[in-house]
Amino acid sequence: MTGLVIVGHGTRSAAGVEQFAALVERVRGRGDIGDVEGGFIELSRPPLTDAVGALVARGHRALVALPLVLTGAGHGKGDIPAAMAREQQRHPGLSYRYGRPLGPHPLLHEALEQRIDAALAGADRAGTGLAGADRAGTEPAGADRAGTWVALIGRGSTDPDANAEVAKVARLLWEGRGYAGVEPGFISLASPSVPAVLERLRRLGARRIVVAPYFLFAGVLPDRIVAQSAEFAAAHPDLDVRVAEVIGDCDTLADLVLERYAEALGGDIRMNCDTCAYRVLMPGFADKVGRPQRPHDHPDDPVGHHHHHGHDHHDHGHDHGSVAVVGGGPGPDDLITVRAKALLDAADVVVVDRLAPQGLLAGLRPDVLVVDAAKVPRGPSMAQEAINEALVSHARAGRRVVRLKGGDPYVFGRGHEEVQACVAAGVPVTVVPGVSSALAAPALAGVPVTHRGVAHDVTVVSGHLPPGHPDSLVDWAALARARGTVVLLMAVDTIGKIASVLIEHGRAPETPVLAVQDAGLPDQRSVPARLDEIGAVAAREGVGPPAVFVLGPVVALTTTGPTA
Repeated sequence: MTGLVIVGHGTRSAAGVEQFAALVERVRGRGDIGDVEGGFIELSRPPLTDAVGALVARGHRALVALPLVLTGAGHGKGDIPAAMAREQQRHPGLSYRYGRPLGPHPLLHEALEQRIDAALAGADRAGTGLAGADRAGTEPAGADRAGTWVALIGRGSTDPDANAEVAKVARLLWEGRGYAGVEPGFISLASPSVPAVLERLRRLGARRIVVAPYFLFAGVLPDRIVAQSAEFAAAHPDLDVRVAEVIGDCDTLADLVLERYAEALGGDIRMNCDTCAYRVLMPGFADKVGRPQRPHDHPDDPVGHHHHHGHDHHDHGHDHGSVAVVGGGPGPDDLITVRAKALLDAADVVVVDRLAPQGLLAGLRPDVLVVDAAKVPRGPSMAQEAINEALVSHARAGRRVVRLKGGDPYVFGRGHEEVQACVAAGVPVTVVPGVSSALAAPALAGVPVTHRGVAHDVTVVSGHLPPGHPDSLVDWAALARARGTVVLLMAVDTIGKIASVLIEHGRAPETPVLAVQDAGLPDQRSVPARLDEIGAVAAREGVGPPAVFVLGPVVALTTTGPTA
């Protein structure tokens, strides 16, 4: 018979580990499956690699891997399959069928109902210190359901589909059971929080509330639910607030494990992919689409000897953070890409440049942390090393970080330096291209950088370092011999020297040049000149950054006309 490996995420809670082990033993004791092992992908012993290794050592080459998770979030969708893929590399010829998450399922609803009834009967956790005039009562379960509101509290996730499942379970738990109402909430990473749900129920007129943790086993987060519920109850002594137990090791849960095992063997998985954030672009979660899945490194797994997670960030639920290096476009708020805007909407932290579209910051959620990473010419600036450290540290704390840059992050934006820093730190990172001012500024000023019969090439050059500077990598002589379009960025202070060198090496003095300042913004202006005059004209007209200089015959094709 095909062996079963039950895969848990892991917890710091000794009680949670004991409950997991008890469930594995309960399933094993049923005798319905020939061979059963259980292991964790991190934090707790035994590690998954030991569980799989034990089954392989007993001759199994085909397994069912069952994720012991309630919802289809990142652990079930990516972390556990990635860990199993690593086991296949360790054990050539090993195959496995993957079970679907446990919930939502009527058996879980029944278990939740039983835990709520126990809390109503006065059998909730001792020592929680919850308030209420009826706390000493032992009314029979169900007798006062009509006057009882339930706060169903899930883990919380950066996966919208997983959060929606908790809301669905709340509704199903309410249907037909006679409660006054059931409201969903989350202990981490998602809203509403435990205090917010309790306050909502209080305002709806609730006098008795049962807080039902939607968790399999004991752990840090269920303990936090108890603590926050107790704090709310202490502040509202007129309310009867009780906390139900977690689902825990029980026959109902074992029944569901066996059902999921049978489904996997029969190929009947029925997972919901229509609203999976890893497959479908969901508003606010664009960073997840197509994200590669990587296994965690368990400290007792040999690979973990070289790369341990610190795990301090697991206190808030262990959804790993990420960094998106995003190009914000040339300046106007509406010239950012759709994907970049979606990432901003989902961000927890935004590390922003001076030239990024500042107006978009006003639309961020109130709880978003904005880090000013401006580099002001001849003024204050944030060191690149400090920017890199901010990206990594916030991501390691489990936050979704957007590095919002002007233009395109890979066009003189040091974007790849930040990507390299994230990769070196083991932080997931993605890049979202932006509209570069090198192309946008000429276009907004009515200048095409290429045109049939006029210019077949365009060269984008950094003018930050003047010709002759020992650190400059630009071959100015070769550039002067070119016949096409040249676009100069960061050249306000060097345009005079650049023009002189280009003329010295053969570029015609009468070559038309257009300086475009504040492209796309209300104060945009264009200043025209000949190549041999642009330095003096730019100084006289007070051209300042941000400005783009475009030179070549295409400048004569401008359609909007220069403005100064």
